[in-house]
Amino acid sequence: MSAGNTQGAAAVAAAPRNAANLIAPDTTGLNFYRADPSLADLLRIHLPADLVAHLEPHLDRLGALAGGPLDECARLADRHTPILHQRDRFGRDAQSIEYHPAYRELENAAFGTFGIHALSHRKGIMGWPDVYPVTAKHAFTLLFNETEFGMGCPINVTDGCAKLLSKFGDAALKAKYLDGLTQTDMSKLTQGGQFMTEKEGGSDVGTLTTVAVSEGDHWRLYGEKWFCSNADAKVVMLLARPQGAGPGTRGVGLFLMPRFLDDGSPNNYRIVRLKDKLGTRSMASGEIKLEGAIAYAVGKLDRGFVQMAEMVNSSRLSNGVKSTALMRRAWHDAITVAKNRVVFGQRIVDLPLARRQLMKILLPTEQAMSMSFLTADALDRAEAGSQDAAALLRILTPTLKFRATRDARKVCGDALEMRGGIGYVEEFATARLLRDAHLGSIWEGTGNIVAIDALKRAIGRHGAESALAADLHARLDDATGLPQAWSDRLRGLIDRAIGFARHVAGHAENEADARRATSALYHVASAVSLAWEGAKIDAMRGDARRALLSRLVVEHRLYQPDPFKGGDGKTEFAIAELLLGEADAPMDKVAPLLTA
Repeated sequence: MSAGNTQGAAAVAAAPRNAANLIAPDTTGLNFYRADPSLADLLRIHLPADLVAHLEPHLDRLGALAGGPLDECARLADRHTPILHQRDRFGRDAQSIEYHPAYRELENAAFGTFGIHALSHRKGIMGWPDVYPVTAKHAFTLLFNETEFGMGCPINVTDGCAKLLSKFGDAALKAKYLDGLTQTDMSKLTQGGQFMTEKEGGSDVGTLTTVAVSEGDHWRLYGEKWFCSNADAKVVMLLARPQGAGPGTRGVGLFLMPRFLDDGSPNNYRIVRLKDKLGTRSMASGEIKLEGAIAYAVGKLDRGFVQMAEMVNSSRLSNGVKSTALMRRAWHDAITVAKNRVVFGQRIVDLPLARRQLMKILLPTEQAMSMSFLTADALDRAEAGSQDAAALLRILTPTLKFRATRDARKVCGDALEMRGGIGYVEEFATARLLRDAHLGSIWEGTGNIVAIDALKRAIGRHGAESALAADLHARLDDATGLPQAWSDRLRGLIDRAIGFARHVAGHAENEADARRATSALYHVASAVSLAWEGAKIDAMRGDARRALLSRLVVEHRLYQPDPFKGGDGKTEFAIAELLLGEADAPMDKVAPLLTA
């Protein structure tokens, strides 16, 4: 413990024991960008210096809003949920959804001020002459979702609709709808939606029963969609089976369905009811009945499921980033409590067991940060034409989605516990974080489905694990200054994790091990990434502390410690001192702790 920290603890201990001392402050007024040096470091690693310099003032602005007025809007929007009206005030059948003004403020910030939905599609947003890389976009995704997770869905599906339309739509459809989907002028914005789930088929998309009937230059849709987020979106992408098409996913087509027709009248579908959800309560999710709704085919009718998978994969990456955001927000709250609340005459952060629990919150958060940016970078390189990156993306996306979303549930619960009983009260953000965190591991495929996707499809069908192994070994080659012994240990773990994943993917009877194999890939990939990042940041500004997280991943997330054996308290204390402190630590100070 440094002298400065000791004096700070003594000063807090001597302060009057008023309500603020007893309960500890929350994160109100905290700039989430300035409070997150990992984000700035990862941006400098993955993006060109001129782009980072351009981004920083905008990220700083969003960070301040997220920790202040937008956070209050998020609390109000969560408390005052959307209301479905079946008729207007004159008694006409005209459906509308009423939102609290706080929700509209969140929309204005996300879609208008920062244009998060359009950063990868429209040039000139926030003064940048080109479109932004996915890596840059998701820095904004991260910060915004630290304050409001529910709005993350409309942002993401609007982005996804634009991507599908841009890639697969014909010229007429693009001319009619693409500009609205990428607008940052709120008076011209057309928000998007994605209606896939049906009562008959959630993850099993091939069993869907919605039928599309051809009618001239358009189609009419009949059926029901069971879980439709952003229920009143003006443009919707959905799957339906063209009349006469065969069974399974091969018989499914992709369609664009407008909320309103060209004459301004509502399309022939209605919102039956809104869902009463555990979390993401600010955003309207509904059940939709299609009663001859007019829609337009997007791309080849026999490739609908494959095309929609593009949106699903983008959503899975976004989902991983958003779950990371929940963990980062939970960390901000936990460390704020730990540094400001005094118990038994000491700050919580100075108590050994509390420090250990803080590290259990920090570690999966930083893992998810690394894996999110690793995956976003792979997507950027894949879209630039790299086949190796495309293969890498195929395995990283489900792996990130599987593990980060599960970790968020635990991390948000542990952060709530750090605040204690008052953290269970809805006046603080921790209860909302915990409720929202449970969506991630369900949205865009449950854990079982995503683990099978990683093992059976990415590895068993496409051999994507070879690209992952090559990428991780290359990062260790590039990690100048990393102790050779630690690099060698990580190389051995790469080979073991890849071998185990191949074994599981190659034998149908091993499907029950798919989750363990996917978790192993995640932990090994994150351990390597953290070590590589530590070396890179050390070269940039003399701070290799991130590499210490690599050791903690190996010891605490890959291996189950012996419950009857005490840990190396001295080494763990030294690691925690560096990671929880504010002083940089160069590689020569970090290296002995990696191999101790």
